[in-house]
Parts: sequence; structure tokens; C-alpha cells
Amino acid sequence: MIKVVKFGGTSLASAKQFEKVLKIIQKDEGRTLVVPSAPGRRTPNDRKVTDMLYNCHALALSGQGFAEELSNIKSRFDDIISGLGLHLSLDEEFEKIKNKLDECGDSDYTASRGEYLNGLILAAYLEFPFLDAKDLVIFNDNKELEVDETNHRLKEALRRNQKAVIPGFYGAKRNGEIVTFSRGGSDITGSLIAKAVNADMYENWTDVSGFLIADPAVVNNPKSIDVLTYRELRELSYMGAGVLHEASIFPVRKEGIPINIRNTNSPDDKGTLIVESTCRQPRFTITGIAGKRDFASITIEKAMMNSEIGFCKRVLEVFEDNHISIEHMPSGIDTMTIFVHKDEFEENEQKVIAGIHRAVSPDMVELESDLALVAVVGRGMKSTRGTSGRIFSALAHANVNVKMIDQGSSELNIIIGVRNNDFETAIRAIYDIFVSTQI
Repeated sequence: MIKVVKFGGTSLASAKQFEKVLKIIQKDEGRTLVVPSAPGRRTPNDRKVTDMLYNCHALALSGQGFAEELSNIKSRFDDIISGLGLHLSLDEEFEKIKNKLDECGDSDYTASRGEYLNGLILAAYLEFPFLDAKDLVIFNDNKELEVDETNHRLKEALRRNQKAVIPGFYGAKRNGEIVTFSRGGSDITGSLIAKAVNADMYENWTDVSGFLIADPAVVNNPKSIDVLTYRELRELSYMGAGVLHEASIFPVRKEGIPINIRNTNSPDDKGTLIVESTCRQPRFTITGIAGKRDFASITIEKAMMNSEIGFCKRVLEVFEDNHISIEHMPSGIDTMTIFVHKDEFEENEQKVIAGIHRAVSPDMVELESDLALVAVVGRGMKSTRGTSGRIFSALAHANVNVKMIDQGSSELNIIIGVRNNDFETAIRAIYDIFVSTQI
């Protein structure tokens, strides 16, 4: 069985964590392709190395001294090396980073060095070949991933190397210029590798035992999810569930490769298995709850709106012209409401309002801000009667006023709009009615 294993920042934050990773790799001979992240936090008050690297670049750009911060970063890596008893020096690598910072170049190179250096250490520790992602993960001049070329390069390299450490988070343009994914992008690297080698499993090792039904910062000790479909994962990730980068789904989904979210600190836990589809029934009617704060809504009212051909199209073009993405769009016969991110909308709100008046001559345009969206997701909802009623009942009992409800035709998720200050109350109320009362 071929397994691609990606380890997150907390899994590789210290020498002690590296030792746990070694035991995990040695326990299964199929774990031969390893994707490391940069060192994460060792304690709650610690800093991630990637954040420190970004800070170095910001200090260099502003003309301030970055030597102390760079020295702190080097100490983090040197502590790992000495703790593992390795004969490895990163002096030359840090001299290159210093020279790049002196040039004040693009931040992508600086940010990528956390994964690169951790990859060098992990390869030496595991005695695996090190393959630099800049030669394998290819971007075009617009910093867009070249999927086919990346897949080809990975296939060729991994045909020659049955074992390898390949750092996550970055790749390069064809001219060698480093390009990073968005934060958490090591998940994407692992997914691309799993696709290239037709892996049997993509294991993503982190500091939690899989996906939780709700955010533990909101719900005390929430239950974990045993099995999750890609569609459910996509909904939860988009709405803020942050265990896995949402873009990492697509390469493995097309190949039918399951993802297993595992806990480096509790390696015997089964974690969450993410699959294309499953006949396994979920433990609860819902699979998960996630959400985001700080939305604004724009409600447009016009009599006989439904009889105007092209009405919605003209409204949406106003948002497109102002480069504002739309989250949800519930509507009635004479009204339509558009939910957008507040920070995107505020700068151009008057342009949008004026554009709507010119485009469709509404009877009224009403704005509302400080709203939150909560997504209730679950494949079990489709076959269960009264799900919406139970949600409304739970929210009413918790004195939460519902501003919007939107359910897709797939019946996989229900989106609820509430006030920002009701956000956590709403999540806890929904969790209680579907999970706590069912235990």
C-alpha cells in the first residue's frame, strides 16, 4: 500500500515531535513519501516559523534590522538538529536567506524556507532522499499552478525515488523563482503527490484526531467525525473548518484517493476518513457545523421583480464590476438579498448602491452589517425529516434571531444568517440539539 504522509507544523515543531514522526513512519512500510510543513508552535504562546520568516521580510522591506529575528529562526532549527543528534549544518542556507533579504525580493522565497529547511532536517533524520519542491511543483508567470506539468514532473521523480521527503507549501516558476501556495498549502503539495503516484491513502497528520463536529473554541469537547465525504468537507472547509486546506481536496478527489486526518500526538486514534462516497451512516443527523463572521447583506426590493427578465443578472454585474464576491443570494418574489464579506463591500458600498439604482431602479435598497453565516452540513439530513424545524426550534430556545436561511437542492447543507454576537450561541444550540441530546 502506497501512503503519502503530510505532517503539519505542530507535528514538526521540536526534536521531540520529530521523534514521534519517525515512529509513525517506521510503523508502516507504506509510508514512504513524506511532506513536511515548517515548524509550528511548541507552546500556545510560541510563534510559527513561517510567521517569523514573513516578519523578517517585512523588517527588510522597511529598512529595519532583521538579523535578530533571523537568528531566532536559525536557533529554532539548530535546536531540532542538536536534539536529534544530527551532524547537519544550515549555516550556508541561512547565508543565502540573508542575502535574499538584503535584496528585498519577493516574500515567497523567504516564506518557503521554513518548509525547505525542515525538509532537509527530516530527510537527514529519516535517511530518505530530499527532493526540492521547486523542481517538481510548477507555476506559470501569473503564479497559477501548472497542474499537468506538475503531475508529470512528480511522476518522473517519484518513479526514480521510492522514498522521498518533499517540502510542502511552495513550488517555482519555470525560471526557478519560488512561488508559495496560500497558508496551509502543504496540504495541497501532499495531495498533488498522492495523485501523481496513485496512492492508496493520503495521510494528513496534525494535532487533532480528525475533524470535529464543531470548533472546540466554541463547543466544549465536541465529538469527532468518523467518515466525511469530499462534498461535506468542501462545505465545512469553505465555511471556516480549518483542519485541511480546501484546495487540497481536488487532486485526490478526481482519483478516488481517500484522505485520513490523524493525530501525531495520538497515533493510535483512527482519525477522520475522507472519501468520495460511503454507505456508512453518520453517527448523528448532521456531520458538522462551521461558520464565519463579518458579513453584510444588501436587500433589493422591487414590485414585480420576478417578471423582469435579466433582473438578477444586472444586479450581479454591479458586484462583478466592483470586484466583490458573493457568498449567498436568497430571494423572494419581490426581493433578493445578497450576502458579501463586509471588508470587501465597505470600500465600494456607495458605488454598489448607485450601480444597483442605475441597473434595476429598485423601490428600496437596504443594508445590514455585522452578520454571521453558520453552515449545518450532513449527508444524513437528506433522509431525516424535520431537520430545519429542529434547527429553528434550537435557535428560538436560545433566543437567536434568524436573519436568513438558505438550503441547497442537494439537501447537504443549510446556511443560517445570524447576528455576529449570536454566532457562538447559535453553533452551541445546534450542536446541543443534534449531538448532545442524542448521546
